Amino acid sequence: MTQLLDRPAGLKTRPSTAERTARRRAALEWIAVHSLGVAAALFFVLPFVFVLLTSLMSDSQALSRDLVPHTWEWDNYKKVLDTPGFLTWWRNTLVYAGLGTVLTVASSLPVAYALAKFRFRGRNLSLMLVISMMMLPPQVVIIPMYLFWAKQLDLSGTLWPLIIPMAFGDAFSVFLLRQFLTTIPNEYLDAARVDGCGELRTLLKVVVPMARPGLAAVALFQFFYAWNDYFGPQIYASENPGAWTLSYGLESFKGAHHTDWNLTMAATVLVMAPVILVFFFAQKAFVEGVTLTGVKG
Repeated sequence: MTQLLDRPAGLKTRPSTAERTARRRAALEWIAVHSLGVAAALFFVLPFVFVLLTSLMSDSQALSRDLVPHTWEWDNYKKVLDTPGFLTWWRNTLVYAGLGTVLTVASSLPVAYALAKFRFRGRNLSLMLVISMMMLPPQVVIIPMYLFWAKQLDLSGTLWPLIIPMAFGDAFSVFLLRQFLTTIPNEYLDAARVDGCGELRTLLKVVVPMARPGLAAVALFQFFYAWNDYFGPQIYASENPGAWTLSYGLESFKGAHHTDWNLTMAATVLVMAPVILVFFFAQKAFVEGVTLTGVKG
């Protein structure tokens, strides 16, 4: 005790062996975690970098051992945009993804609201039916659906057989929104009803503003699905090049330029760019919506 009192106040004690071991272990853990994070980031980013660099190479250099373009061929993107039909595919994809997203969100929200906030006989059975529809592969019903849309309504060669069903809701969107709406306290809804709001006004004025993260997540999921959809346009629009989307048209573009990998990669960049930009600007709402859907069952 006397030795401790006699020690100068500015003199620091040396850390013990246990403290040094703990600090060394914490440093090693920090290095390991961040090294894994950097490795995972490179694993996902490097393919995009490879596609971007290849799209700016000349035809003779594409897919060679050279990783960096000798000359930056920005004209490759102009050649892709000048390809007959490419802008039409772009327009069709925007219509399919944009209109389909709006219809899906607008039709799925009332169903999810009813399943989350209404008490009625058969509610659990209805929820089970929604979940069972999520487990049903689209290939199972593609033949009767094609016969209905193509033979009965004569809509083959168009994208309407893919867009119109979205006006009747989507099982995954209904389930995801239902999970999010259960996190909204019922007291807000009761207060709106006491003030004289009907169910529709309560949904629009109270629920929708509070459910923006969930709506954003559903909208992004649907937009990404429609933008990347290859199976649907192949079934219904393959016979009409004027109704092709980017995903289906890119395959034919690759076939037309099977040796021009620089142009194929440039077309791939133009297809991926809108999706990447949308996710980049909406990632906060997307992550928040996906996270909060699992808070309460």
